[in-house]
Amino acid sequence: MSIRFTEDHEWLRPEADGTVTVGITHYAQDSLGDLVFVELPDVGAAVAEGDASCVIESVKAAADVKMPISGEVVAVNEALIDNPALVNEDPQGEGWFVRLKPAADANLDNLMDEAAYNTFIGQ
Repeated sequence: MSIRFTEDHEWLRPEADGTVTVGITHYAQDSLGDLVFVELPDVGAAVAEGDASCVIESVKAAADVKMPISGEVVAVNEALIDNPALVNEDPQGEGWFVRLKPAADANLDNLMDEAAYNTFIGQ
């Protein structure tokens, strides 16, 4: 399965080991401006779909990153703590936020593919 997107501008990428990497889209980081602070959840934390599990602050605003699926946090991108600008530089690569072990009932099929997301944001 390829990368999926939410209406809140998060992306999810299924990984070969069964985990899912979550971050925000280029559109989201561009709208927020330069990020200056990122707060990440604890590894081992259980998150529910829709939970505001990460907090990001930019020069323009503060925002929550909502979890698009339920699961357990198995890794966080600690590089963002010292360098939140990674999200601006590479939002769908090195600027990822968390890796989740999806809950048994997690469904990525109801999220948008890249073409649908691009239509959603008017591109």
